[in-house]
Amino acid sequence: MVADDQAAAYAYCLQLAREHYENFPVASRLLPSAMRPHVAAVYAFARKADDFADEPGLQPDERLARLDDWHARLTRAVTTGPAGRSGDDLIFAAVGESIRTLDLPVSLFEDLLSAFRQDVTTKRYETWPDVLDYCRRSANPVGRLVLRIAGYRGIELDRQSDAICTALQLTNFWQDLERDWRIGRIYAPRVDRERCGARETDLEARRLTSEWRQLMSELVTRTRALFDEGRPLMDALRGRLKWELRLTWLGGVRILDRLEAVGYDVFRSRPTLRSGDVPALAWQAVRWRRGA
Repeated sequence: MVADDQAAAYAYCLQLAREHYENFPVASRLLPSAMRPHVAAVYAFARKADDFADEPGLQPDERLARLDDWHARLTRAVTTGPAGRSGDDLIFAAVGESIRTLDLPVSLFEDLLSAFRQDVTTKRYETWPDVLDYCRRSANPVGRLVLRIAGYRGIELDRQSDAICTALQLTNFWQDLERDWRIGRIYAPRVDRERCGARETDLEARRLTSEWRQLMSELVTRTRALFDEGRPLMDALRGRLKWELRLTWLGGVRILDRLEAVGYDVFRSRPTLRSGDVPALAWQAVRWRRGA
């Protein structure tokens, strides 16, 4: 790949990452500069594929066909490289370069695609392990890729990263309960919904009942436990990545705090991070206590 073309491919991915709203930072300037292009390439690959699963106006078979094509293009990018210079070609030029130069496992990208395919075909989840299995493929690969881009490898680091990434994904599910319901998805497991008496008809009426509040409280408690399980990762990392992940972890926990503060009623108020949160989160990151 010619150096100028490579720079253009990564620049396109960085632009795409910074144009999209996210709860948590993506390829932010807090990351080491050498990491940012590679993280942006991973994000761009996943963002576009995720859009295929959710983009309005497409039939399920069209969505799956686009994801199949995305997988085929991934394979070509790793072996022969992309053929054109469109926006999507630039994404695969960057992704292929990152995979080759950093020895990133292609299987992690394929896990992401399998989760996006599941978004097309699966709208309800039976049990908590079923939800966790989805997170294993939809969120955890990103954390593992970031660690490898930063030069970290290890079973325990992966385990801690998985816990944090799953917690972040679950946090997004709970804050987006209403949004997901509007597009036909519920991530709260059926077994737990039935045990608590939380009914879909209440969501249809935009009514968060005491049963739904009980269920949401339990789900948030489980999510907090995963954040705690992954917390030691921040003590194992060094440099600017450590600060980036501290802020990400703190931001996820703050959203859960906000969710609890509104009584889990996302119909009344969807909890998000705001610009005013930055100073407080930065202060908490500075005062971070190892092993707390």
